[in-house]
Amino acid sequence: MLDGIRVLDMATLAAAPLAATYLGEFGAEVIKVEQPSGGDPIRSWGHQRDGVGLMWKSVSRNKKSVTLDLRQPEGQALLRQLAGHADVVVANTRVRTLERWGLDYASLRAVNPKLIMLHITGFGLTGPKSERPGFGTLGEAMSGFAHLTGEAAGPPTLPPFMLADGVASLNAAYAVAMALYHRDVHGGPGQLIDINLVDPLARLLEQTLLAYDQLGVVGERAGNRWDISAPRNTYRTSDGRWLAMSGSSPALALRVFRAIGRADLVADADFSDPQRRLARAAEVDAAVAEWVSAHTLAEAMAVFDEFEVAAAPVYDIADLVTDDQMKHREVFVPVEDAELGTVTVQAPVARFSGTRGEVAHLGPRLGEHNAAVYGELLGLGATELAELRSRGVL
Repeated sequence: MLDGIRVLDMATLAAAPLAATYLGEFGAEVIKVEQPSGGDPIRSWGHQRDGVGLMWKSVSRNKKSVTLDLRQPEGQALLRQLAGHADVVVANTRVRTLERWGLDYASLRAVNPKLIMLHITGFGLTGPKSERPGFGTLGEAMSGFAHLTGEAAGPPTLPPFMLADGVASLNAAYAVAMALYHRDVHGGPGQLIDINLVDPLARLLEQTLLAYDQLGVVGERAGNRWDISAPRNTYRTSDGRWLAMSGSSPALALRVFRAIGRADLVADADFSDPQRRLARAAEVDAAVAEWVSAHTLAEAMAVFDEFEVAAAPVYDIADLVTDDQMKHREVFVPVEDAELGTVTVQAPVARFSGTRGEVAHLGPRLGEHNAAVYGELLGLGATELAELRSRGVL
C-alpha cells in the first residue's frame, strides 16, 4: 500500500522508530540510520539471546540498516543527500542538536521541499519543557495515566511495557499517512509533524478531563474499577485463575445479575438503574466476586458465554499465543531470521480486504545495507565507502 514511499529513520529507541516500523509493514522502504559504534540503543534493550537483542529484531523488522556518524560533518552531508531521496524523515534528537548539525526540518526542507519530517520528542518542539530529555515513563507519569492506575491505597502505577511510546507511535504513523495524502493527493507541501510522549496518552483520558472541567472532580485510583460502569473488575475463580468483566451498557449489567442467580437485583432500581448502580458498585462487585470464587474459570466462562456477559479470561503470554481466536487471525507469525532461526512476532495489526501487511524480515545486522543504500541511492563506489569507513563516518 505504501510502495514507492521511502522513509529515513534516524531516530533511536522506541516511539519514533516504531512509527517507521508500521509504515514498513505496509510497503514503505525504511532505511534505518545508526551510529557506527553500537547502533540504536534498542539493540541492547531487554532480553538477549546469544548477544542478539530480541526487541530489536521485532521493532526493526522490514528495515535496512546503514551506519552514519551524524556528529561528523561528512556524516551530516551524507544524511542531507539521503533526505533528498526520501519522502519522510523520522527523528527524535533534540532540536538544538539537529540545528547544530544542519539536520533540522528547515535545513532538510531546503534540500527537499516536499519532505515530510516526523519529529517525536518528550515534550514537544515548543514550550518551556521542549529541550528536556523525555522517555515514555515520563509521559506515563505526566499524562495522568499513572495517577489513575493502581489500587486506591497504593502508589501511582507505571506499565511494564512501552505504553506512552506505543500510543505516540500510532498517532505518529497515522499523522504521516495524512501528511502524505495531503501532499500527494491535494498537492500540498511537505511539512513538519510535532508529536510528543505526553499528549497522545493524555488524549485517551477524556473522561478524566471532562469530569474535572465540568464538575471539578479529580479522578483517583480505584484499582480495576471505573466510575462509569459497574460491574467492572477482575475476579478470582476457585482454581486460582482470573477473569475480567465489563458492565458498560445497562443490558450487560442485567445479564450479569441473571447469570449469577441474582435476578432480584434486576428488579431493584438501586441496581438496575445505571447511575444508581454506580453508588452501589462495591456491593455489585461483592456479589459477582462471591459467585465467581465458587466456580472454576471454565465453569464461570461457560455460564457467562451462555448469558452473553462481557467477560474474558485474564491471559498471560502463554495463554495468548495459544488462544484459538488469536491463531485463527494469525496475530502471531513465525519469521525466519539469519541470527536467531525461527522467531515468533506480532503480525501487522491492520487488516485490509485487498492488501496485507507483512513481516518480510526481522531487524538487520548493524550496517548490513551500507553498500546497497550508499551505492545504489547515492552512487558511492567501493573505494569511497572504504575511505568513509576508515575515517569512522560509516
